[in-house]
Amino acid sequence: MSGHSKWATIKHKKAATDAKRGKIFTRLIKEIMIAARGGGGDPDGNPRLRTAISAAKGVSMPAANIKNAVMRGTGELEGGQIDEVTFEGYGPGGAAVLVNVATDNRNRTVADIRHAFSKNGGNLGEQGSVAWMFDRKSQIVIEKELASEDLLMNLVLESGAEDLKDNGDTWEIISEPHNHDAVLEAVQKAKLETLQAEVAMVPKNLMKLEGKSASGMARLMDTLEEHDDVQSVYSNYESDEEE
Repeated sequence: MSGHSKWATIKHKKAATDAKRGKIFTRLIKEIMIAARGGGGDPDGNPRLRTAISAAKGVSMPAANIKNAVMRGTGELEGGQIDEVTFEGYGPGGAAVLVNVATDNRNRTVADIRHAFSKNGGNLGEQGSVAWMFDRKSQIVIEKELASEDLLMNLVLESGAEDLKDNGDTWEIISEPHNHDAVLEAVQKAKLETLQAEVAMVPKNLMKLEGKSASGMARLMDTLEEHDDVQSVYSNYESDEEE
C-alpha cells in the first residue's frame, strides 16, 4: 500500500460513501472564511480563497453559502471568529502525523486532539517536530478509467506539473503549490472530473507499519478525520492492503 497517496484515495472514497455532505460543507466553509480573513475577499487576488471556492463548487455548494462564508471571513457578516491550528505528533509505531484544525474553541479542540492521540497509541509533539518530514505540494487525483497515461503526461508537461503517479486505480498529478491553479484549470479544460484537488502536505519518505501499529494508525487517522474541527490529516505511514 502506497502511503499518503493511497490514504488520500481511501479518504476520498470514504467521504463519498459516507455521504456526509454537511460535514464536507462545514470544513469548506471554514476554509473559505480563513482564506478570506487572511487574504481578502477577492478570489482573483487571493489564491487560497480561489482554491477553497473551487473545492466548494466541486461539491455543489450553493453560491449563497460561499458568498456568506467569504463575508464572514472579511468581517462583513458576524461569525468569522475561527482559529487555524496545526498539531504535530506521532502515531503507533512512530509514524509522523500532521493535523490541521479550524476551531472557534481552541481549548476544547486541543483537549480533543490530545485525547485522540493518547487513546490510539500516539502522542502529540512540539511544533516543528514532524513538519520537516513533509513537502507542501499540489495534488490532483483522477480515476484511472477517465484518462490514459499519454493524455495526462501531455497535460503534466504542458501545464507545469512536475510528476504523474500511478496509484493503482487512480492517477495523481503532483505540482508545486504556485502551479496548482494552472494545472487544475488544464484538467478541467480536458473535462476530467477530480476525486481530489488540493494543496497538501506530502511525506518525503514513507514508514512501513505492520500488525498492531498499522491497525492503530488506521484507527487514529479515522478518529482525527471524524472530528468536526479537523480540516485535514497527513501521515507518512504505509501498510500492506491486508493490514
